[in-house]
Amino acid sequence: MTEKPPPLILASRSPRRKILLRSVGFRVRVVPGRVEERVRLSESPQTNVRRIALEKALDVASRRHHGIVVAADTIVVIRGRILEKPKSRSDAMRMLKLLSGKRHVVFTGFAIVDATTGRSFVGMERTAVTFRKLERAEIDAYVASGSPFDKAGAYGIQDDYGSVFVTRVDGCFYTVVGFPLARFWVELRKFLKRKKNEGT
Repeated sequence: MTEKPPPLILASRSPRRKILLRSVGFRVRVVPGRVEERVRLSESPQTNVRRIALEKALDVASRRHHGIVVAADTIVVIRGRILEKPKSRSDAMRMLKLLSGKRHVVFTGFAIVDATTGRSFVGMERTAVTFRKLERAEIDAYVASGSPFDKAGAYGIQDDYGSVFVTRVDGCFYTVVGFPLARFWVELRKFLKRKKNEGT
């Protein structure tokens, strides 16, 4: 971005997304959305993450008079099964056992909304991730740490434990973290250029 990046309103409680955006120079204000992140089994993973991200961004934008609102949503899919955030210790263990030794796909959708005009953009990235075979003691220790409970698929690739589960990443690493930075950067530049050209 050739000019100073605008401040962003992040419609997410995720500390990782806030850190990622700040790491590339954005000033970020967190305003969590009030919508329920509901996965619809009748929709594809791609459609789900796009829809949920847009719903969160629009919800926050509807309560602002101006500003650029950003939201994202991530889900993990293995063999056609969608893994959201685990609801319990046993659920987290089930997910990690399912991922152990296998390849899965992470989908992250993101939305950009201009609160002044309501104009929006929605994008999505997918990345394939391969886990090595995990030992039961590793799964137990990771779940006991509490780290899996706010993450789709019950793991974080950036975590002390989660990072050593992964043997291969095919695609954008930051999509797995929960926010595809490179794609977002490109699309935000286009979004702001159109905003400037429209004089709003």
